[in-house]
Amino acid sequence: MNGKQLKNSILQWAIQGKLVPPVCRQAGKTLMTNPEPRDKGKECWFTYVIECEDGSFYKGLTDNLLRRYQQHCNGTGADYTKTHKPKQLYYWEMHYSKEAALQREKYLKSGAGREWFKKEVVDKPENFEPASVLLKRIRKEKERLIKEKKIKCDKNASIIYRGDDNSYYEKILATGEVKCIDDEVPFEIPQGWEWCRLKHICSMQAGKNITASKIFLDSSVSHPYRCVGGNGMRGYTEDFNTHGHYSIIGRQGALCGCVNIEKGKFYATEHAVVVDTYEILSPLFMYYFLTALNLNKYATATAQPGLAVSNVLEVMCPLPPLNEGERIIKKLSLLIPLIENYNVIQEKQNTLNDSIKKQLKRSVLQEAIQGKLVPQIAEEGTAQELLEQIKKEKQKLVKEGKLKKSALNDSVIFRGDDSKYYEQIGSEVSEIELPFDFPSSWTIARLNAVCQLTDGLKIAGKQCLLDAKYLRGKSSETIIEQGKLVCKGDNIILVDGENSGEVFNVPQDGYMGSTFKQLWISSSMFEPYVLAFIRFYKETLRNSKKGAAIPHLNKELFYGLIIGIPPMQEQRRIVQKIEESTQLLK
Repeated sequence: MNGKQLKNSILQWAIQGKLVPPVCRQAGKTLMTNPEPRDKGKECWFTYVIECEDGSFYKGLTDNLLRRYQQHCNGTGADYTKTHKPKQLYYWEMHYSKEAALQREKYLKSGAGREWFKKEVVDKPENFEPASVLLKRIRKEKERLIKEKKIKCDKNASIIYRGDDNSYYEKILATGEVKCIDDEVPFEIPQGWEWCRLKHICSMQAGKNITASKIFLDSSVSHPYRCVGGNGMRGYTEDFNTHGHYSIIGRQGALCGCVNIEKGKFYATEHAVVVDTYEILSPLFMYYFLTALNLNKYATATAQPGLAVSNVLEVMCPLPPLNEGERIIKKLSLLIPLIENYNVIQEKQNTLNDSIKKQLKRSVLQEAIQGKLVPQIAEEGTAQELLEQIKKEKQKLVKEGKLKKSALNDSVIFRGDDSKYYEQIGSEVSEIELPFDFPSSWTIARLNAVCQLTDGLKIAGKQCLLDAKYLRGKSSETIIEQGKLVCKGDNIILVDGENSGEVFNVPQDGYMGSTFKQLWISSSMFEPYVLAFIRFYKETLRNSKKGAAIPHLNKELFYGLIIGIPPMQEQRRIVQKIEESTQLLK
């Protein structure tokens, strides 16, 4: 799981109520069953506080809350509760590790813990109100803002509730219409949580258009305010149109639905949707929950994807009690930076691993074309006769018009009595330097001796266009009326563009793209061996292109590469070893 997937999983746990274990102000309520972890089957422990009849409190730890409380009540619990009669189970917390429970018990028994318990649990029962009460508070605040004409009235205002049949229903307040919305509820939420629509807990307003000439790269005294667009910060402006702490949703472009957060005075553009939670819900809470909702999936499927604010406001959202929402924020604020740091480290590790694999694969190819990957076997003979077979094959194809006469202009490379290598072109002989030391059973030649670039046969008739994008799976099929025919299994090589020198095996009959040439390889050679040789020089060919506006394959360099030719059986053994090594490097 990569960092992005891990972050998404944690956000999903958060909105499903599984990220932080539950806590409960049990005072005034009877505990009927032992609380279950929200992630079913997960091991858990409890810290708890019992109020005694004399007004004192006892703090403890257990793995079964109901059983332990009953023991305290019947006199088989702790020594303290034998002399201080329990009045009620006042408060409890669930923990997903014994270590966390032990630390929390120690804290609750400390002076700081006693002070926290008095201030946050005893004196503030509202901290433990269910989300239904929180929704009522938000509705009341919205009514006030509508009355003051600070926000518009929603003509389709509604409430969502769960019926006696456990189904979810939505009631339109203006008409009284009620409909079942079970099909819109994606998962179950914990007790105390509520399902709502985003419009029930916030308002959304897109910013205003601003011309590019008014946006500056750097801040200054004359333009100090951040300019926020759909995908985050765009620069600085001399004015602001928003002041506060808000989540921002991008509503236009490929990244529409992305969520950012802004604080202070800033300028929101027309592509930035400002989310106002009426100072009740934390902007950070909205940021995390909106991110988890993956708003991009609600975008219109057009050339320029976009989000309609009216549609986003109708999106279903789980709402936890305020206290639990704050604990979720605290947990996420600890985890997300760690995940992002992990992601950076992982990306570096992946880059390093890819680089090492690439280097190892290249090393395997280098060993292969030098004759070091497999041993030479004397019984397999030499490769001298292969060159004669290749020459005869080329002469035949030239006669048939399938190869140009220039394909016969091969040089002869041989080893002299002085152990040096020489190349004969016509009557001229010159000493050459080989890139490697080759086995004595191999024959040495230029690449043009074993392969040629051809134009292919031009014909008419509907066929699929086999261009680079289609062959890479990045575009759909395009049918054209005429072109240069290549057949399934043929090899074609890019001769124009940044990736010149890259070879493709044709997956189907069709017309090759204009940036390709057909790659003819002699049938006297084992084709995969020649392709492995070309693959070794892929970066060399890519970095040695000719032409400025449209770079082209350096054919002189391509044809001039020195290739070692082993006997046919050895070529096959080399390719088999390359394939085995490549499998190990996956």
